[in-house]
Amino acid sequence: MIDFLTSPDHYKHWKISFNGRVASLALNIKEDAIISEGYELKLNSYDLGVDIELNDAIQRLRFEHPEVGAVIITSGQERIFSAGANIKMLGQSSHADKVNFCKFTNETRNSIEDASAYSGQRYLCMINGNAAGGGYELALATSHIILVDDGATSVSLPEVPMLAVLPGTGGLTRVIEKRRVRRDRADFFCTTGEGLRGKRALEWGLVDELASRSNLENAAFKKAESLAKLSDRPSDSEGILFKDLERKISQNSIRYKHVKVDYDRELRSATIMIIAPIEVPPKNIEIIHAQGCDFWPVAMARELEDAILHLRFNEPELGTWILKTSGASQNITAADQAMYDNSDHWLIREITLYLKRTFKRLDVSSRSIIALITPGSCFTGTLMELALSADISYMLDGTLLDSDIEPATVRLTNMNFGPLIMCNGLSRIESRFLCDNKDISKIRDKIGEDLTATEAENLGIVTFIPDDIDWEDEVRVAIEARASFSPDALTAMEANLRFGGPETMESKIFSRLSAWQNWVFLRKNAGNSLQLYGSGKKPKFERERI
Repeated sequence: MIDFLTSPDHYKHWKISFNGRVASLALNIKEDAIISEGYELKLNSYDLGVDIELNDAIQRLRFEHPEVGAVIITSGQERIFSAGANIKMLGQSSHADKVNFCKFTNETRNSIEDASAYSGQRYLCMINGNAAGGGYELALATSHIILVDDGATSVSLPEVPMLAVLPGTGGLTRVIEKRRVRRDRADFFCTTGEGLRGKRALEWGLVDELASRSNLENAAFKKAESLAKLSDRPSDSEGILFKDLERKISQNSIRYKHVKVDYDRELRSATIMIIAPIEVPPKNIEIIHAQGCDFWPVAMARELEDAILHLRFNEPELGTWILKTSGASQNITAADQAMYDNSDHWLIREITLYLKRTFKRLDVSSRSIIALITPGSCFTGTLMELALSADISYMLDGTLLDSDIEPATVRLTNMNFGPLIMCNGLSRIESRFLCDNKDISKIRDKIGEDLTATEAENLGIVTFIPDDIDWEDEVRVAIEARASFSPDALTAMEANLRFGGPETMESKIFSRLSAWQNWVFLRKNAGNSLQLYGSGKKPKFERERI
C-alpha cells in the first residue's frame, strides 16, 4: 500500500531549515530509501516517496510557519541538483503507476505556484548543480531561478531525445507560457540532451539569474529576503500544527472522523461520505486558531485529500466514486460564514486554499464521479462543491417510502462563487454555465435558501430528480452503466467535459498530460527506451508517425 501520510520527523530525502523569514528545502536523496524494489535513487533522482515528503513539507510551511515569506528549494548535494524522476523506477512501473506518479508530481508543483501566487509564500530555486528533466521542472514551478555559473552546470529537458517520453510535470507548458521562451528556442532546448548552461540559459529565459559558486548561497538568500519583505504573512503569529490523522483502513473501507469510504468491488465503486460537524463551528478567529487542525474545514480537507490519493493509487479498479454527505446543513453554513467573515486572516486564507486544492484533486482524478443527494444530506456551501464537481448528480424529489426524514434540500453560500476555483480559473458554477451571467445571477440570488429538488433542477445545479418510485432503479442503472463502459473512454470523455471555458497554464498541463503522456507511455517506443536506459543498448523505434 502506498501511504501519503508523513511528517518532518520521518523525512528521508528533504531537510527543512529556517533563517528569519526565509525557509530552505534541501533535497538530499537517500538512495536506498525507495518506495518499491528494484532501483536506487542515483544522482538525486526522485520517486513517489520523495514527492510525498515534498507535498507534506509545502503544506506544513503554509500552515505551521506563517512567519515564512519565502522558500528556497535547492540540493543538499554538491554538483548535482536533481536528475529528475528515476528512470529505473519508471521503466519497471505499470502504466497506471507512471500516470498517477506524473499527476501527483504535477499537483505538488502546482501547490508551489499556488503558495507563491496566493499565500504570500514565494518560492525560488537555487540550482547548484545539473538540473535535468523533472529536476528542472521542479525549478520551473518556482518564481525565480538562480543558476550557478561555473561553465559546467546545465538545465535540460532531455526526455524526448534520451527517453522517448515527454517531461512529465508540465515542463513543456511552463517553458513556453511561464518562462516565455520562444517556440524555436524551446524546440531546440527540448531536443538536445545536454541542455544549456550559464549565459545562454539566461538569455533564453530558462533561468532568471546567474551567480558564481562562491556567491550562490548569498545571492539566493538576498533574493529570498527581498521576496519575503513583499509578503503579507504575519511574522508574529503562531502556526497550527498538523497532528497525525486518525485513520483505519480495512479491505473494503476507510474510516476517518469526518470522511467514510466504502467499496463495492462487484460494481467497482467507492462511496465517499463526508460528515458535517456535530457542533456549530466557531466564528471567532481566536477560537478557530486554537482549534487548529481540528477546525472542521481543515480536518475534513485533510481526510478527503488522503482518501482521494489512497483511492487513486491503491484502488485503481474502483472506477466510480459516489459522493454523499450527512449532517446538519446549518453547521456547514456557519463554517462557511466564519471563513467568509475572516477571509483576510492568513489562516482562513490557507484553509480556503487547501479546500480549493483538495477539490481540484477530485476534478483531475480519472474516475467517474456521481453525487447522490438524499434526505439527511448536507450539500451546502463548501460541500455543495462536491455535487458541482460530479459528472452527474441525482437528487431525490420528496422522501423515500415510509421515511419520516424531511425531503432533501441543497443550499448555496458565498463559498460557491469564487473562493474554490477550478484549475481553469473559474468557480464550478461559472464553469458549469460557461460564464453565462444571466444563469449565474439567478443562482447567486438564491444564496442562503434551502432549494428543493425541483428548484435545484430548474436552476441547473443538479442533473436528475427521480422520486421514490424511480430512485433506486435510476441510481442503480447509472452506476452499473459506468461499470460496464470502457475505463479508457470514460477517462477521456470526462477529462474533455469537466473544464469548460477558458484554459489556464494549469488546465493545459493536466489536459496535455492526460492525453499525450498517457499515449506516449503506452507506445513501445517509450517502454523500450525506459527499460534500456543505462544499458548501453539503443532502442529500436517504430517509425510510424501517428
